[in-house]
Amino acid sequence: MSKILVTGATGFVGKRLILALLAAGHQVYANCRIKGSPIFTEEKSHLFYVWGDLRNSETFATVPEDIDAAYYLVHSMSGVVANLSSAEEEVANSFVKGMEQKKIRQLIYLGGIINDEHALSPHLGSRLKVENILTHSAIPTTILRASIIIGAGSASFEIIRDLCEKLPIMIAPKWVNSQCQPIAISDVLFYLEQVLLKEECYNKIFDIGGPEVLSFKQLMQNYSSFRGLKTKIFEVPFLTPRLSSFWLFFITSVRFSICYYLVESMKSNTVVKLGNIMELFPHTCLNYQQSLQSAFDNISNNGVESTWMDSWETNELNPNIEEYLKIAEKGDSLKDQQRVPITASKEIVIDRIFRIGGKTGYYAFDWAWNLRGLLDKMVGGIGLNRGRRDTSNIQVGESIDFWRVLVADKQKGHLVLFSSMKVPGNAWLTFQLTEEEEKIFLVQTAIFQPRGLWGRLYWCLLFPIHFFLFKSMAKNIAKA
Repeated sequence: MSKILVTGATGFVGKRLILALLAAGHQVYANCRIKGSPIFTEEKSHLFYVWGDLRNSETFATVPEDIDAAYYLVHSMSGVVANLSSAEEEVANSFVKGMEQKKIRQLIYLGGIINDEHALSPHLGSRLKVENILTHSAIPTTILRASIIIGAGSASFEIIRDLCEKLPIMIAPKWVNSQCQPIAISDVLFYLEQVLLKEECYNKIFDIGGPEVLSFKQLMQNYSSFRGLKTKIFEVPFLTPRLSSFWLFFITSVRFSICYYLVESMKSNTVVKLGNIMELFPHTCLNYQQSLQSAFDNISNNGVESTWMDSWETNELNPNIEEYLKIAEKGDSLKDQQRVPITASKEIVIDRIFRIGGKTGYYAFDWAWNLRGLLDKMVGGIGLNRGRRDTSNIQVGESIDFWRVLVADKQKGHLVLFSSMKVPGNAWLTFQLTEEEEKIFLVQTAIFQPRGLWGRLYWCLLFPIHFFLFKSMAKNIAKA
């Protein structure tokens, strides 16, 4: 049984890799930035947590001295566009410094395919910089480079899905003809597992990809064909990466910074060239259509294990869920509390609470919630349309539209959501069932901690809307 550290543990790839490593019998140490935000709702044997930001040297104190290998799956694409390279460099240097103090045998890094080092996007340039930092360490390092990863919950898949499902006609930039080599998430996990502690893979770089080389235009056309959609794509020469990113941002559920990095990367070909991993590990990868089928099977079975949304947006060094909850309890917060006796069964009310957001909506004035999401996007926020991973189950740390889950106790009907909206302050939405004199009440509380005078004006201006919205919302959740 090997001891394996997985960084970026709550990410799209990291969470699924942890499940695979546990199934293979390894001890897994999962690095999570947000203390108190477990990866899975149920406890898993041989899974241990390393809480903390990798920029903080104290985080490495809880990593065992005899750790065998570490996966570096961290990226900073959710941050500010201008800071990507420096942010990636800072985290990677701190990680290497921390791991060189251990008796570790191997580092494994998942980056992006680079066909031309002289014409790199900010995203691929930062990936290459991280590679160089890791490979120049004293630890044997294995680099896996991938192109577009296809799987339910990956940012690339969700962008393709949103565009094709929503737009029968698309105006696309000329670089949609750039070539890529899409690979299914299941095949990425296969290679990540295969290179683990294999000495023949030390200090090697391998490109990994599926069996087909396709243009980005073909990716969308083949998706539309797979889904029985009719999509027309017209190319124009004047769409800049930033304009294209804004377009994707408003049409899809993916935040602007990720759209920007992916659009910039589309200008480069990402086709398998380096190394020949098939000679070491013969394996038949899924083709693009099979990858899409696998993704939709995952969605239809309501079994999306992880999504791009799982990563928190905070830049704090030591974020802690308990601290977010304590702030909500401070006396300087403004509140709208609705206390409503439930007339439906307790089980139905709890089910409604835990289905909130996404396709279910907010039980009252959904048009107002959608408008608020649009306004949030217009000022650079994440908006309302990113939905939720699962239609009925919620776990701590997950995102629901523009909320982040801090408490999710379904047995007690206790749910606490923290807002990721662009607002002049901090906002929470809480639900709790209480029993008094043989009656059960739903206590729904909107909490706002204003930041300065503008924060208080913001609350006052929206108070009339909040009064009717939150009152109707609570009544509709509680009624038979």
